[in-house]
Order: sequence, then C-alpha cells, then structure tokens
Amino acid sequence: MPTATAKLIALDPQTGEVCKDFANNGELDLTHNMPFKQHGYYYSTSPPVIADGKIVVAGAVNDNYDINSPSGVIRAYDVRTGQLLWNWDSGNPDDTAPFDPNNPDQKYTASSPNSWSVGSVDEKLGLVYFPMGNRTPDQLGQYRNEHEEKYATSVVALDLNNGQAKWVHQFIHHDLWDMDSPAQPSLMDINTAAGVVPSMVVPTKQGDIFVLDRRTGEAVLPVREVQAPQGTIEGEHSAPTQPESALNFKPDPLTEGKMWGGTPFDQLWCRIQFKSLRYEGQYTPPSLQGTIVYPGNFGAFNWGGVAVDPKRQVMFGMPLQLAFVSQLVPKEELGKDVQMNVGEQGVNSNEGAPYAVNMHPFLSPLGVPCQQPPWGFVAGVDLRTGQTAWKHKNGTIRDLSPLPLPITMGVPGIGGPMITGSGVVFMGAAVDDYLRAYDLTTGKVLWNARLPAGGQATPMTYLNSKNEQMVVLVAGGHGSVGTKLGDYVMAYKLAQ
Repeated sequence: MPTATAKLIALDPQTGEVCKDFANNGELDLTHNMPFKQHGYYYSTSPPVIADGKIVVAGAVNDNYDINSPSGVIRAYDVRTGQLLWNWDSGNPDDTAPFDPNNPDQKYTASSPNSWSVGSVDEKLGLVYFPMGNRTPDQLGQYRNEHEEKYATSVVALDLNNGQAKWVHQFIHHDLWDMDSPAQPSLMDINTAAGVVPSMVVPTKQGDIFVLDRRTGEAVLPVREVQAPQGTIEGEHSAPTQPESALNFKPDPLTEGKMWGGTPFDQLWCRIQFKSLRYEGQYTPPSLQGTIVYPGNFGAFNWGGVAVDPKRQVMFGMPLQLAFVSQLVPKEELGKDVQMNVGEQGVNSNEGAPYAVNMHPFLSPLGVPCQQPPWGFVAGVDLRTGQTAWKHKNGTIRDLSPLPLPITMGVPGIGGPMITGSGVVFMGAAVDDYLRAYDLTTGKVLWNARLPAGGQATPMTYLNSKNEQMVVLVAGGHGSVGTKLGDYVMAYKLAQ
C-alpha cells in the first residue's frame, strides 16, 4: 500500500504485520532519486499495479505550487524484494535503466507529467497502461519540453518487462486546463465489424470517452480534430485543434440565458459574472480576466471512471456538467493577505512563474452552480456502436439545500460504479449521501440506502463464507465536493 508520505509498505494480509523482507524492513521510500524532496509535494493517490512479479508505482504532485516539483516517474520494483527494476520518466522517456537509489547524482526530471490515477495491465500483451496528467503549472505551457508535450494528458502503454513506451494516445494537445487523464483504462474485448478487438475504454475530464485498440493505441471508435479557440497571454500558445471522440458527453455551450440561481439576485449575479468572464466554448485559453472552463477540471468524468460489462458489451458512466473559472493573476497584483496553496481550488502561487492561478467552481454567492441544472447524470452506452442507450438525472438535492428535500435534480459527484453479473450497477458518488443500485439496461434506480457520510468511493463485491454476495462501500466523504466526512465501511448482503 502507498501512503501520503510517499512510502510503499508491504503488509501480510492475514495478520497486518509488516513484511520485513521487502525493501527496508517492509518500507520503500518513493522519494529516492527525486530532483526535489519538498515535504508533501509528492505522494501516491492510487493503488499500484502488480503483475509478472513486479509492482508498478506512479504518483501525484501538488498542482500549481511550484514550477520545479518532483518528477512524475513511473517505476517497477520486484514485488518480493523491493529492488528497482525499471523507471520510465516522461521527461526523459528513452532511458528506462534503473537508477541507483543510493546515487545522489542520478535524478529524475523535475515536474515531468505524472500519473495520479489507477493503471491497468494486460499480462498477455505484456503491457501496463497509465492515464497521464500534465506538467505543473497546468495553465502555463512554456516550461514544457517536447517529451512532456507528447505524453501529457494521454494514456501510455509501457512494456511490463523493461518500461519502454510502446505507444501513446493523447487526448488534449498542449493542455492549459488541468484536464489530466483521471481514470483507470477499462480493458475489454469488443465485437466490431472487423472482428473482436482487444480494447480499452478511457473516460476524460473533457467529456470524451476514447475507445482504443490496447495493442496499438489506435482508435476503435472514430476520433476527429476540431477547431479550438485561440488567443493566449504573451509568450503562450494554444493548439489550433483538439481531439474529439465520436463517443462523448460534452454539454452544449453555455449562454447567458442558461445562468441560474437560487434567487433572482443570485441569477443576476451569475449573469453579470458570465458577461465579465472570457468564454468562447470548450478550450477557451486561460486569461487575466478569468476564463470559464466547461466542463471544468473537476471533469465530466473523474477518478471513479466508468464500469464496463464485457459480456453485454456496454458501459455505465456518471457524466457531470459543472463549469469552473480559471484566472491567471500577475504576482505583483497578489495582496499580502491572499491565502495560497491550500489545495487545488483557490489561489495557487506557481512559485518561479510570473503568474499565480485562481481556479474554482463557477458558483453563485449561495454556493450553487451558476449554470442551470441538471449537473450530474448516469448513462448507458453500447460500446459496439458508440451509441448512448439512455441518460438520466442522478442524485437529489437532499444534502445541498437547507431543507432535506429528496428532489432528483441531477447533482455532481465523484466516485465510480460497479457492475454485477446480473446487470445491477452499484454506485455512491453523488453529493447526496446514498448508495444506489441501478438497472444496467434502463438506468432505473432499483434500491438505495442512506449512508452515514459521503460515499465518494467505488463499491466492491465478493462472496462471503456462506456463498452470499456482499457489496461493500467506504463512506469517508470528500473535501473537494463538501460531503460529510466519516470513517465508515458499509457492507450489504444481496437478496437471493
């Protein structure tokens, strides 16, 4: 298990005791060979991938704190001993020979694009797949080299044996919006007109779902390039076109008429803000006046990803429609009392750069989204055709309003779904505190249970000692979406 202190610890699952024969008395320090060792700047936010006797570990860095941050290197260790076997650094991608952890002169590339989400593996092909993020600062691209541009905001396939990159498929060119690839690639074989294709399904923050041949990275469902807005700050540039998948959940562009509020004054404030901010559709570049990013960097999809059913050849997902505001702030304009670097939202200093960035959801003074609801959905897709079979509003405002009204308005969420063999989907995720069961075929809610805290986790299932099926969810809440925090593990037994 990885920790928030950048350690990798081996535990005996039967006893919980540390496995002393792994690494240094059971603990491996993941900061070795890092160019910088700022406390709290590097840590693993996802479980590692274990395959072929190797444990492959990626990590996250704090966005927009400093232009010089720890590396986004991905490393493979011997799963039994902790010996480093290879390291792939997107800032120096061709040299994967393992560094000497005790050699202070060997350093990984500073601030190279990282992978903070969950990886996947195909042991038969000998490939491990990682969704890639961006180089920090997210909104300032002038610090990136050609390697970082190639691998940023993409999915990359690495050779499990030696760490060499076999292919990369990029989802945004010159990403200026913090659209890190946020979710685990879901692997399945898809029946196409040309036969069965070993595929992967990769959801993105910008609303595209890319269906790729996992052998080559080539698109199974069509991808085209579309024109993108231009006009950046001096010394920056924006890519003239951006990829768009035939399968996507991109919302219609925002308009002043779509501004919304809990009261008429609330709505008026949102309209005034909409007129004062820059917005020319998706991929409007960051600006000094402030730019509306829609879908925002919270995503249409985030780390919870999607669930796929390889037998039915379908997908279940939770697309969101939530706008953010991204504003570049000249350092000389920052007041002394401005609180910075307290998380991904708010003002982050970008130490070493001439601009800080202020990024936050586009909310009214009452704290509700400025665009009209619904803001969150569930959807089912036939992956053989790329057609959306159904799409429904998801979640109620029970925990968003002063009165506990269970009105289904379609609310944001973060977390993932799980499909069972019978075609029932379990998911918490939404900002109302419920675990729900859905019919995979129709999207209808079959059952729900009230949780004692936010259910921003992905459920799991197993058979107990009596061969009864169990569903388990961690209800821990989530600071980014403001749900109730807790430390609960909830288990439910399915009826026969």
